[in-house]
Amino acid sequence: MTTIAPSLIVHGGAWDIPDEHVEAHIAGCRQAAEVGWKLLCDGASALDAIEAAVRVMEDDPTYDAGRGSNLNAAGQVELDALIMDGATLGAGSVAAVQRVANPISLARLVMEKSEHVLLVADGAEQFAREHGVPICQPQDLLVGRELERWKALQADPTWRTPQAFKAASDTVGAVARDVHGNIAAATSTGGTSKKLPGRVGDSPLIGCGAYANTCTAGVSATGWGESLMKVVFSKLVCDKVEQGLTAQQAIEAGVRVLAQRVGGLGGGIIIDREGRIGFAYNTPRMARAYIVKGDIVSDV
Repeated sequence: MTTIAPSLIVHGGAWDIPDEHVEAHIAGCRQAAEVGWKLLCDGASALDAIEAAVRVMEDDPTYDAGRGSNLNAAGQVELDALIMDGATLGAGSVAAVQRVANPISLARLVMEKSEHVLLVADGAEQFAREHGVPICQPQDLLVGRELERWKALQADPTWRTPQAFKAASDTVGAVARDVHGNIAAATSTGGTSKKLPGRVGDSPLIGCGAYANTCTAGVSATGWGESLMKVVFSKLVCDKVEQGLTAQQAIEAGVRVLAQRVGGLGGGIIIDREGRIGFAYNTPRMARAYIVKGDIVSDV
């Protein structure tokens, strides 16, 4: 069988990353890309590569995913994640999980070990226990930075406005094409700061937070979830590829629709069926890293 040159891109969230946090965001994305890339070069599947890359960022308290996630209005961490296999259109996702440090791996288990696509809250955690996933305490996911941010937001009247989303969103994601040409995409998040308990954004929803179809492209989104859901952002971008746009043209078109149709803020990353990489965003910054001819390119 003829092998294909692999492709990989990861993101660490679209928002107004402060200057003092830029280095950490770049470093985390680079580490995630290195881990995923090594797997791809060793012949691993796109699914294996993106799961491993996202786990790196879930474990890094820099990001709003896994450890270090934003707190909801009740001061709790609630995690969402989605993984999708573009070869089969199989997908698994979890939402409102509080006791699993790596929800992306739990999402993959949902895809591979259940007849369902989405499990939430206590049901997702029970499924995790039944399949040997380590259970942590909610406080294990809490970092002091987010506790201080939560306290500051108690008196902030703008925290639910679109403007607030420019200042706080660290959703992480990855897209890969493996040596067999298969594409996969994944997204993981702690959601928005001071969200209502039980709020679920775009990240765990197929076509919104991520989408993968080996015949077209794979996309992972980040930003203001309520607006990304309204335009079904990730599927919209994949459809643009099917209509003949390149990866970069498609992701730019998706961001334009997001802004013009619903006033949305965010962005995303993409790999198309030719292995071409693209990214776009309309927030001040978006952390990302990708591989070009074996070299890592990273920026915010």
